[in-house]
Amino acid sequence: CRMVGLRPVRKLYDALPPGKEVSPASTTALGDWYVKRIVVDRHPLLILVSSTSLLAIVTPARDVRGLPARLADLVASRLKRHGADARFLEAELSAMTPVAIAPTIDRSVIGIMIEIGKVLPLLLDIGGWDETTLPFVEAQLARTPWHAGRRESEVVWPDRAMHTLLENRWGTKATQA
Repeated sequence: CRMVGLRPVRKLYDALPPGKEVSPASTTALGDWYVKRIVVDRHPLLILVSSTSLLAIVTPARDVRGLPARLADLVASRLKRHGADARFLEAELSAMTPVAIAPTIDRSVIGIMIEIGKVLPLLLDIGGWDETTLPFVEAQLARTPWHAGRRESEVVWPDRAMHTLLENRWGTKATQA
């Protein structure tokens, strides 16, 4: 059974359509996607973070109710910009249906979204940015180490983690097993 979880923070939960029954874990390589809404320079934005790679997507907060239907497209655009292998990208996207909306369960991912929310206003020049700036900010966030206070083996570099997770889940060795 394929499925991806969309886990909005409490304030955003009611803005999304009612959730379906949730299986224990997402079947995608990048896990569940957590989402939080913030406002930067009077522009509402959504921050989406992969629960396994901690890769971030920053997108305008339009049609929040339609986010589950757009999730695969947002992830596809992000992974293409980040140079994901086309075979792995296709496998990941096919595993992203259906989208199950569920409460958050990982406080460390929520903490990372809070940190991203604090740093975004510093990365986006007041009055000097638009939607075309967001991919550059995402690229900076992909090179940001998360859990840096932990042992070196536990530090997560989203740009590296994304490629490793996709290859481990969808690569030839994984598909032959």
